[in-house]
Amino acid sequence: QAQLVESGGGLVQAGGSLRLSCAASGRIFGSYAMGWFRQAPGKEREFVAAFSRGGSSHDYADSVKGRFTISRDIAKNTMYLQMNSLKPEDTGVYYCAAGARTWSGPYYNYRNYDYWGQGTQVTVSS
Repeated sequence: QAQLVESGGGLVQAGGSLRLSCAASGRIFGSYAMGWFRQAPGKEREFVAAFSRGGSSHDYADSVKGRFTISRDIAKNTMYLQMNSLKPEDTGVYYCAAGARTWSGPYYNYRNYDYWGQGTQVTVSS
């Protein structure tokens, strides 16, 4: 069973940067696809970025392409989300997730993920 812990959220002005971390228990990167999602108040959880199982490919939501970068450090069992040029509409609770399906992914639908972290709040002020 995977355990995920996010960190790195905070309050930042528009145009600023934050780096989120997701520390994973166990050796899950080879077995699970890993992703970042976010949820704003009153809205559904939405896809931000994800790796396929094994990390051979990754993808981003159109709204964050060119501004966010997903990466991982296998030795540290940690996945990152570098967020630059932040906008007020990026505000929300950010979650990391792990999932394993019959295809390698990346998975864009949050229903394909089995394990979730507790979330970290990101607030971007205008």
